[in-house]
Amino acid sequence: MTPFGKFLPRNLKSLSEQAVSLALTDAGLAADTIDQVYFGNAAAGVVTGQEMIRAQSSLRNTGLDGKPMFNVENACASSSTAFHLAWLAVASGACETAIVVGAEKLSHEDKAVSFGAFTRAVDLEEPLPEGYRAGTGSLFMDLYAAKARKWMSESGCEASDFARVVVKSRLAGSLNPLAQFRQPTTVEEVLNSRMVSDPLTLFMCSSIGDGAAAIVLCSEARAATLDVPKVYVRASAVVSAKAAGEREPVAVTASRKAYEMAGIGPEDLHVIELHDASAPAELIHYENLGLCEAGGGAVELLRSGATDLGGSVSVNPSGGLLSRGHPIGATGAAQIIELTQQLRGRAGSRQRPGARVALAENNGGQLAGDSAAAVVTILSL
Repeated sequence: MTPFGKFLPRNLKSLSEQAVSLALTDAGLAADTIDQVYFGNAAAGVVTGQEMIRAQSSLRNTGLDGKPMFNVENACASSSTAFHLAWLAVASGACETAIVVGAEKLSHEDKAVSFGAFTRAVDLEEPLPEGYRAGTGSLFMDLYAAKARKWMSESGCEASDFARVVVKSRLAGSLNPLAQFRQPTTVEEVLNSRMVSDPLTLFMCSSIGDGAAAIVLCSEARAATLDVPKVYVRASAVVSAKAAGEREPVAVTASRKAYEMAGIGPEDLHVIELHDASAPAELIHYENLGLCEAGGGAVELLRSGATDLGGSVSVNPSGGLLSRGHPIGATGAAQIIELTQQLRGRAGSRQRPGARVALAENNGGQLAGDSAAAVVTILSL
């Protein structure tokens, strides 16, 4: 993956080219050995105006031109969805090698353009949920704030607990040379940063950013010919929100399906990358992924240190969306890359010792009071 950050002079081509080159070098493969290409991007149509042939235009100079290319758009879950489709293609025998590229160019000289991209990730004909308060200029931070207020009333969580999530995230980011935010912080600094949408302060919100990440998948037979550490895809589950009736959060459904597919439970996980687009989301996902009981268990888990770097289940050792950054189309692939490095034992000072089983949870969009889509991927040695 490329570094994540705000790179106004760069475009989707340069970001994608860098990520593809790094992935092919890591795999020890030439571009002409790749059978299929899956390109995850969410917002180019709004931010840069590029529509319809995002993969073909972004990858034309990578040596992948002429290959079958599939453009995948699924909000913030775009590249994890692309990964799912590539996995299906390889697992089914339709191809032996596939490359997944997640790329996003969100920064723009006019911030209204960047924020405007996010306003398209909801059903524009659906009323906003109860408890929503507008006014920040960031639709999703207002939505996340409404969820946070509701969850605080149910769990007993305090704003200082959200700040503890950010402190943990920034420490991890400070150890990640590719992270957008690499300065450690304190609970007091997080609480005193500018209020965005009560109770979310600026440091509790993921930022606009640019970046790309690429992953090579191949069959077991092809992997045996490559001189690289093998990481296996044990499960991949994609779920969309139900619009009405009885339903559980999409992250719960997707994780349950992935656990069943892999034949494991949350107690078997060593390291997790989850979708912390705002600080409260990390705690809410502790419950969604079955790491703790609902109604206060998440706060206890955080305070125990079990989810810290090197903890029994290290959560977001990359820094997560809050600190590694959230170029939305690249986020899902970046999660999987961090987990691959953790399983390979190559995460340096972020390493969870003895990591053998890892899970990525990536969601996106908003529908009927829930994320519109969720993808859970389980990897292992």
